[in-house]
Amino acid sequence: MSARTLTCQVTEVENLNPDVFGVTLTGRAEAMQHAPGQYLELKLDDTTWVPFSIASADRSDGVIELHIQHWPERDNSARLRELLQVANQLTLRLPGGECVLDSESERPLLLIAAGTGFSQMKAIVEAVLARQPTRSVDLWWAAREHRDLYLEQLASQWAQTHDNICFHAVTESPLEERLAEGERITHHLGRIDQVLKTADITPDAHDVYISGSPNMVYACLDVLDTKGMKLERVFSDVFAYAPRST
Repeated sequence: MSARTLTCQVTEVENLNPDVFGVTLTGRAEAMQHAPGQYLELKLDDTTWVPFSIASADRSDGVIELHIQHWPERDNSARLRELLQVANQLTLRLPGGECVLDSESERPLLLIAAGTGFSQMKAIVEAVLARQPTRSVDLWWAAREHRDLYLEQLASQWAQTHDNICFHAVTESPLEERLAEGERITHHLGRIDQVLKTADITPDAHDVYISGSPNMVYACLDVLDTKGMKLERVFSDVFAYAPRST
């Protein structure tokens, strides 16, 4: 699926928490097609394109969701927030990325995300529920604080309503309130790679997708490698834009 440049409409901007906002974009259904796990690039000016994971599976309706972390001290972030508030139309380039769901595989999924890396996993989970509704999914979502799990209610709902989905919330700070309850919902305290080190998981049996900063992805990769993970079945955009030096 080759990348296309197109104009789309901004139909909604909403705060998902004090630091993350959701954006809904609408365009021609054919032009907005993408595979679960891919990203788009948003044009800020003639020389600046900013990449964002697409947070929704393709529903053939031309609607795409984004989850955007707002960093007031970063120029691009402030410019983007201002642009979204005043612009009716945006220029996009999509799709991009090879970290896509292998829908031919029936292996269980191990999805590991930090912060807004959840957006990529959301698209993958939505595609699984639509096309492979019995495929096993273990979703690990890491954040510093509970409030940073900005769609925790949605992730919990998946685990509460689908027997094949487990949700593991990982925070570096103790919870200030209880997680939603469910036998497939658990909370782990600590940094994600340290938590995975002591977790009872068998990554060698899974297709593994990891989304986060390069340091986070490679730290998790090293832990999973000690547990026998098959490297040919692990996928991350980080491998393309920040390859590890050998």
